[in-house]
Amino acid sequence: MNPDFSLHTVDLVIILFYILFVVGLGLWLGKRHESAEDYFLAGRSMIWPFIGISLFASNISSTTLIGLSGDAYSTGISVFNYEWFATIILVFFVIFFLPFVLRAKIYTMPEFLERRFDGRARTYFSILTFFLNIVVDTAASLYAGGLMLKLIFPDIPMWQTITILAIVAGVYTIAGGLAAVIYTDAIQAVLLIIGSIIISVVAFTKVGGWSAVTSQVSPDKLSLIRPLDDPGVPWLGLFTGLPLLGFYFWCTNQFMMQRVLSAKNLLHGRLGSLFAGLLKLPVLFIMVLPGTFAILLYPELPKADLVYPTLMFNLLPVGVLGLVMAGFIAALMSQIDSTLNSASTLVTMDFVAKAKPKLTQEQLMLVGRWVTFIFMVLAALWAPQIEKFGSLFKYLQRVLSYTVPPVVAMFLVGIFWKRANASGAFASLVIGVVLAVVFFYINEVAAITSVHFLYIAPILFVACTAVLIVGSLMTAPPDAAKVEQYIWTKAFYDAETEDLKAVPWYQNYRVLSLVLSILTGIIVVAFW
Repeated sequence: MNPDFSLHTVDLVIILFYILFVVGLGLWLGKRHESAEDYFLAGRSMIWPFIGISLFASNISSTTLIGLSGDAYSTGISVFNYEWFATIILVFFVIFFLPFVLRAKIYTMPEFLERRFDGRARTYFSILTFFLNIVVDTAASLYAGGLMLKLIFPDIPMWQTITILAIVAGVYTIAGGLAAVIYTDAIQAVLLIIGSIIISVVAFTKVGGWSAVTSQVSPDKLSLIRPLDDPGVPWLGLFTGLPLLGFYFWCTNQFMMQRVLSAKNLLHGRLGSLFAGLLKLPVLFIMVLPGTFAILLYPELPKADLVYPTLMFNLLPVGVLGLVMAGFIAALMSQIDSTLNSASTLVTMDFVAKAKPKLTQEQLMLVGRWVTFIFMVLAALWAPQIEKFGSLFKYLQRVLSYTVPPVVAMFLVGIFWKRANASGAFASLVIGVVLAVVFFYINEVAAITSVHFLYIAPILFVACTAVLIVGSLMTAPPDAAKVEQYIWTKAFYDAETEDLKAVPWYQNYRVLSLVLSILTGIIVVAFW
């Protein structure tokens, strides 16, 4: 079938109004900033609902929406494993990791590595994060948005739609900084969730209910835990590689962590992270399963990527379609604004502020705005070229599997083992990069082996961890006074236990973490 992707005038007006609103909000918020902390971290004053919903919105980009429903349509619901596992990772994050990150009062996650180890670790992670955020994340989101809008406006060249998207997201990010990003994310997430619920309910009704789905769709496509030979998410990779990639994305990636770094205090940081984990669970029902319903509604779609756009345009009435389309474009802009803001923070605070320590707060804000503008232009110029280098972005998860294990090893070992030192971390970094290049050539370029990318990550992680431990033991221990505030200990846990006795259960993050873990377990068992 060939879906009709035309928009009514009412829908176009709604979309235009929304775009003008978010740009105006960014300009208004920009007038309220008085310092670099205001601009880059929203004055460290964010409360948990905004932190949680912004984390969710930044993760659920337009590419994710298309991918979740498309994968459910073509291969099954096992793609949801990335979503529910994020909830478990966030529970781990708030218990063992977050207190030490917020205590450090840092601007960037690479800065934390410098505090725990040294400047070499910070420089490597800054450059890696900058590359992945701008050259991959932002450009890929612009390209995906350009493809989507090309369906609706076939006569407009893609480079023009990409340019418009980059300008809109760039303007309110440049003006309003992280506060604008978080507040617009909250609005965008609400629109997205409402639209996804409507699509899911209408599609569910049209297919005739759950009994019709289970009787006509292959059981393999309704199962989360897949066999070892599954090309998507084999069960062993699910429990070995996916946690490592998830830890990088949710616990160390600057464009996600920046929201948590803006928390008013530790409680708000924890509750916001757990709220994001809670929001990930309904994704199965409102974003993944609609792709399964589409198997019955549209069995002959030429491409899986057309599933979500087809559901939107075929099932939603005029006006509602405009709101949901605004949410869809909003999801796209959320990914773009997040990466632009985080990359700007990385360059400004990790390089410019270090090189020019005498710059005033106003000058740092100005640098941040100019850096955001430059990155916006670079991403917009690069995005149309992605089509020529499709394999790079097709293998994004593979690239992460090769590049992030040394970083994950530094964070995890550094938090739990006080003997880990800068020499061991640097040796781990060097060996990790060399092994990654060798493995990438053997596995991806020369195709001598065909190891699943979810196995590559744990292999490299184990190697990097071993090098870090051996390298640390062979050299002098770190200064205990310097590193002790960044180490999780049983004493820290016990002291916190005493403090929590005076906290009501609904504010006790341990109780909430347990409830969230149980909910996650129920969903996984139900769709095993």
